[in-house]
Amino acid sequence: MKRIFRIAGVPALLFAGFIYLNNADWLTSAPAGSPVLLAHRGLAQTFDLDGVTNDSCTAARIHAPTHPYLENTLASMAAAFRAGADIVELDVHPTTDGRFAVFHDWTLDCRTDGRGVTRDHSLTALKALDAGYGYTADGGKTFPFRGKGVGLIPSLDDVVGTFPDRRFLIHIKSNDPHEGEQLASYLATQQPAQRARLIVYGGNLPVERFHQRLPDTRAMSHASLTQCLLRYIAIGWSGYVPAACDHSLVLVPINVAPWLWNWPNGFLNRMARAGSIVVVVGPYSSGEFSRGIDSEAEFARLPHGFAGGIWTNRIDQIGALVRPRH
Repeated sequence: MKRIFRIAGVPALLFAGFIYLNNADWLTSAPAGSPVLLAHRGLAQTFDLDGVTNDSCTAARIHAPTHPYLENTLASMAAAFRAGADIVELDVHPTTDGRFAVFHDWTLDCRTDGRGVTRDHSLTALKALDAGYGYTADGGKTFPFRGKGVGLIPSLDDVVGTFPDRRFLIHIKSNDPHEGEQLASYLATQQPAQRARLIVYGGNLPVERFHQRLPDTRAMSHASLTQCLLRYIAIGWSGYVPAACDHSLVLVPINVAPWLWNWPNGFLNRMARAGSIVVVVGPYSSGEFSRGIDSEAEFARLPHGFAGGIWTNRIDQIGALVRPRH
């Protein structure tokens, strides 16, 4: 009987050995290069994330300003690139005249002197607003950017035209499949080399429609990301990369990363072979990925020599930490 158990245990040991060696990071070559920095909303005013909900007016709770830039503006994007960003994330809304405005909020009331749903306005009307009207760091006693943001809401055309050689992550703010169709139609007019510098993410329905139209452009939704990570955790030990991870943006919460087979270098290499970009974000808690790697302490949690992407709301701070590595 003992002999039978010994014989039966050999395949199990061989299988365990295969899993270990196939996912031993010390046997995996590190990807070349430095971390890829993704600046969320460009160089923006910061605010306390604790207690923030979808209905919170974050412009009314900013920290005391240390720079003059407003999120999703051309100036903030240029400043983010100067600070070391490789990719800038921006938010888009369709306008009544068939264009795309670059602006974060679903409505205008919080940040601007306008009123109503953003997509219910023309691009001309949005450009006439004061994008800095509602920002305050002292509960409304002062408004340091009021009057300084007139004309600062750009179109997606403005962004692409101003930064033709830069990389952007475009956020579709709705779950309307028609919006994915519209964005795909717009990007189809761009040269393939330009589209290769763009990534799209957002609601499940518009991203699915977008991907159907432009499968050569990286795209990610909450559904595709969840499928990618859960399936990889289940079967990634074999080296297999699920189809949901192909040609995508793979956002990895820093507290989920240790559960990924062959993290970090093997995972980065596998995703790169699948045509995907891996970006580490802040800890997963509520399903939102707006938290980034925003401090030196959070940056220190990354593996030594990490060469993947880093999502940050503080490109001014994280860029300074990464720059010595270049």
